[in-house]
Amino acid sequence: MKTRPLLWTAACLLLASCHAGMATAGPAEEKSGPVPAEDRRAAPDFTGDSLDGKPLRLSDYRGKVVVLNAWASYCGPCRAEAPELNAAQKHLAAKGVQVLGLNTDTDTASGRSFQQDHRLAYPSFSDPSGRRMLKFPRGSVPRGVPFTVVIDTRGRMAAVRSGTITEKELRDLAVPLASS
Repeated sequence: MKTRPLLWTAACLLLASCHAGMATAGPAEEKSGPVPAEDRRAAPDFTGDSLDGKPLRLSDYRGKVVVLNAWASYCGPCRAEAPELNAAQKHLAAKGVQVLGLNTDTDTASGRSFQQDHRLAYPSFSDPSGRRMLKFPRGSVPRGVPFTVVIDTRGRMAAVRSGTITEKELRDLAVPLASS
């Protein structure tokens, strides 16, 4: 049967995209970290449905610092960082910080299951086609998941972090932006 090699190839490519901490770095990984205010680019204005089927629009959070985390249910590092992102949402909301997810699963049901299993306290965009990922300026974000983009109160990309992120790292990146 000819479909089996294709399925294996697709599975390998899918797993390879979950890179968190791999030794090889592309352009976005090399630029991982805070972005000086004068070099910040506008974040794409994502619109669509959350995994819960509710309308979600990134620009509705303008005036807040947004932590946008790209993840997938099959990604081990994404599973490991989910509690950190959840804690960040709970502890930083009062400071004007909103965590949002960007689920890259091709199967929305897997993303919903992940969201329920980890009791995520924040909504996630559903991006089964990858179209939202393609809206980022070329080379501005890593190619695999997980990655996190911190967006300032004006809607600009203020930091990019490749791989997993902790609540403390999020605090260090987001809180100064919320108070400025």
